[in-house]
Amino acid sequence: MATQPQGDLLVRHPNGQTSHILLNDFTDPWKTPETIFIQHGFCRTNAHWYHWVPALSQHYRVVRRSLRGHGRSSYPSDPSTYDYNLDTILSEILDCFDQLGLRKVHFLGESTSGMLGEALAARHPERIHTLTICSSPTHLPPAACEFFAVGRRDWPTACRELGSRGWAEALSRAPGTLASRDDEYVKWWIKEVAVSDGEGLAGYTDFLSRLDGRPFLKDIKVPTLILAPKNSAVMSVQQMEEVAATIHGSRLVIVDVPGHEIYVVGAQQCQEALLTFLHDFKVNSVE
Repeated sequence: MATQPQGDLLVRHPNGQTSHILLNDFTDPWKTPETIFIQHGFCRTNAHWYHWVPALSQHYRVVRRSLRGHGRSSYPSDPSTYDYNLDTILSEILDCFDQLGLRKVHFLGESTSGMLGEALAARHPERIHTLTICSSPTHLPPAACEFFAVGRRDWPTACRELGSRGWAEALSRAPGTLASRDDEYVKWWIKEVAVSDGEGLAGYTDFLSRLDGRPFLKDIKVPTLILAPKNSAVMSVQQMEEVAATIHGSRLVIVDVPGHEIYVVGAQQCQEALLTFLHDFKVNSVE
C-alpha cells in the first residue's frame, strides 16, 4: 500500500484484525518526508491527536494509528482466537509500517504506548529513527490498575460494566486525569472515548496490566526524547528521571501543566520540544 498525502484507511493484518490509520502530509510535494508515527494511550483514539497535525505535517508525514480495540480499529470477538501479547501488538505496528511503505519512522508513544515504543526501539532499532515517549509510565503497578477500575472490581470489569462512555465519565471526575475542566472539552473527550467499544477496551486493559517496559530501557540505542508531566495523577517526575538515566543519551523535558495529558494542555511546549529534538537528530545524522 503506497503512502498518500492524506488518508483515512484501514490496514488489514494477516491475523484478520484491522488498524485504523489517519495520514496527513503537508510537506512540499517535491520532497520525500520522514514519518512521525503517533500511537496514542489507553482509551484515546487517533482523533484525539488532531491538534498536532498542523504543527508537524508541514515538516513530516504524520501517521496516527488507533490501538487494538480502540476507535475504528477492530478487536477480537472471540478472545480465545487472538494471542493478546506484546509480540502480537508489535507485529501489527510493524505490519502498518510495511503496508504503508515506511522503512523507518520517528515513533511517538503517548502514555502506556510509550512502553510499546520502548519495546520497538529495543527489538527493532532498524525501523526506528527516534523514539519519543510522552507521559509514559514504564509499567502499571497494582495501585494504577485500581485507580483505573474507578471503584469496580477491576479495570476490565469497569470497562465492561460501565461501557466506554460510562468508564470515561467516571475517570473524568478524578483529579489529575483530564487536561482541562472546560465543560465542552470534557464532553468532546468523553464522546471520542465512547467511539470505542467497552469490550474492546477491556481486552486491551488485560494486556496493559501485564506490559512492562523496564526490561527494554537499557537496550534502547536510538535517540530518545522523554516528555514528562510534572503534575500527573499516575506517574512522577522522579520515575521519568530514572528512565532518562537508564536510556543512554536520552533527553528529558519536564512539562509543567495540569494533569497527565500534557499532549493537550501542554501541546505547544511538547511540539516545540519534539521539533527541536528532531531537528537536532537530522543535524547530527548529517554530521
